[in-house]
Amino acid sequence: MAATIIPDSFESWKHCITVKCGIKLTAQYIEQRIQQLKDQGHEHTRQFISLYGQDHYDNVLSWFERSKTQSISL
Repeated sequence: MAATIIPDSFESWKHCITVKCGIKLTAQYIEQRIQQLKDQGHEHTRQFISLYGQDHYDNVLSWFERSKTQSISL
C-alpha cells in the first residue's frame, strides 16, 4: 500500500511536519500557525483552503490544537 502524500491522520501529519519537513513543533511555532490558520482572511489561509479543501483545513487546525495541548502537558 502506498503512503498518502497528504496526511490523513494526526500521526501521519506529525510525522510529515517533524520528520519529512524537519520542523520542530515548538509552542511558539504551533501558536503562530494556529493564529494564521484561524484568520480566514489571511492570504496563505485562503490559499490553503483553496488547494486542500475545507475538510483538510479543519483537520490541520485541529491537529495543531492537539499539538498545543500535548506540548502544554509535557
